[in-house]
Amino acid sequence: MKNFIKRTAIAFSMLLALAACQDDDHTFGDINSPDGLQVSVDIVGKDDTHPNGDGEGLVNFTATSNSAITYKYIFSDQTSEVSPSGKLQKRFATPGLNTYTVTVIANGKGGVSSSTSFEITVQSDFGDPVAVQFLTGGSSKKWYWAANELGHLGVGPNNDDPTANYYGNYYQATPFEKAASAESSCLYENELTFSLVNGSLKFDLNNGGRTFFNSAFLADGGGTAGGSSDQCLTYNASGTKTVTLTPSDSKVPANLKRGTVMNFSDNGFMGYYIKQTKYEIMSITENRLVVRAIMGGNEALAWYHTFTTTKPVPPGAGEDFTNLVWSDEFDTAGAPDPSKWSYNTGGHGWGNGELQNYTNSSENVIVADGVLKITAKKQVSGNSAYSSARLVSENKYDFKYGKVEFKAKLPTGGGTWPALWMLGKNYPTNEWPACGEIDIMEHKGNDPNVIHGTLHYPGHSAGNGNSAATTISNASSEFHIYSMIWSATSIRMFVDGVQFHTVANNASLPFNANFFLIMNVAMGGTFGGSIDPAFTQSTMEVDYVRVYQ
Repeated sequence: MKNFIKRTAIAFSMLLALAACQDDDHTFGDINSPDGLQVSVDIVGKDDTHPNGDGEGLVNFTATSNSAITYKYIFSDQTSEVSPSGKLQKRFATPGLNTYTVTVIANGKGGVSSSTSFEITVQSDFGDPVAVQFLTGGSSKKWYWAANELGHLGVGPNNDDPTANYYGNYYQATPFEKAASAESSCLYENELTFSLVNGSLKFDLNNGGRTFFNSAFLADGGGTAGGSSDQCLTYNASGTKTVTLTPSDSKVPANLKRGTVMNFSDNGFMGYYIKQTKYEIMSITENRLVVRAIMGGNEALAWYHTFTTTKPVPPGAGEDFTNLVWSDEFDTAGAPDPSKWSYNTGGHGWGNGELQNYTNSSENVIVADGVLKITAKKQVSGNSAYSSARLVSENKYDFKYGKVEFKAKLPTGGGTWPALWMLGKNYPTNEWPACGEIDIMEHKGNDPNVIHGTLHYPGHSAGNGNSAATTISNASSEFHIYSMIWSATSIRMFVDGVQFHTVANNASLPFNANFFLIMNVAMGGTFGGSIDPAFTQSTMEVDYVRVYQ
């Protein structure tokens, strides 16, 4: 808090006389109308220089009244809060200097009440216009559960452990897991709409008339309390909610969160009922949103939800990429098939500060034992201290849309950077990243078994790629299948059939033209990192490459 902060209180008082009715049988006991209602207002950071506060938007309210048993605060930003004690801290989040009407109701026994209203003017400097733009597209945008992603629903501990963030390490839903049962399938029917109305962020949940309830809160949905499993219950979640944005104060390390919390009015929630109305934005792009919410009544648990702007299609529905149109099984020993592959050669860093020289030497690339072997070596090659190889299908095979599969075993050693990827065919005339890049698999020897899938395009170049990662076992000792399904509406990435990343495709992106295939092992560079001084050589083995349409 800034050093000029001091709290001042403005007392508002009003004595209201109410005629209270009382049944002869004294059903409610003695009924005393709350009177002498007073509300003190403390605008945090208010002083002579900052008469409307320090920009945090925080205001402390204290309501007192004779005979009141609870208080309700109603604000003109369309939010409300109940406070049994009368004490409430409210953060006014609309950016700029704004005047709000505050109504305080003191409730007594038997439903009698008294109230007072007044205005306050508060300065708020917090805002996240980029998040609002992504959420609404500037007007209105629909979001859906990213059901085809591993961990689209997950839970983990509420602590500052970085491994607990984004997907949770207690539980991660597998792709379309909830679709397997009528008790849970309603989750995927959710349609979440964020809209920008006269500068105010609004939210609507279309749940199809049913909501997926956490088992701890079944009674809130009219179910039987104490159930042992989550259930879909008939529940009306309609009604437009107001969403205010406030700074995050969660335990998540600063480098792992956006720093913005969405606060939903009127008990609004994002599809899965955990008795929570506050959702922290972990990450957001034009078409992917990850949020975090603390379990209602259990501060130890944090739930993670992932959403996308394209409703996921269950496997086998609408994407019939089963016709094998091109492949290399690497069954013929010797040099790679020249009708399918050529080489990129040279040692100029390849735009990433890489330290290898690419060659077409059999020491670096050969087909043997039914697999393609690309070997990176510590040896002087050209002007480089390392040699390796990079194969491309450029000018031999390229295509638009389909399913690509690489079956591969990855190299080991700090600094190795194997990649199975694709580049837009028009890159000579449509300079990167405008041509688009699809990285189906990238791996760092310095971070074993973590598989990265990334798209690069305008606004998402270099280290700002649209990326996700998943951890597998034995990436360098066993073969795994790295695949990608690419259509006009989405690009989805998988390891061994389990999806871990999806990006909505549309006509504004470069992923609607022909791309060619690339396989390489780089050394060091901006992604590969420092090279182990003890490194001598290591090999990526590729059993096959297949394209289906």
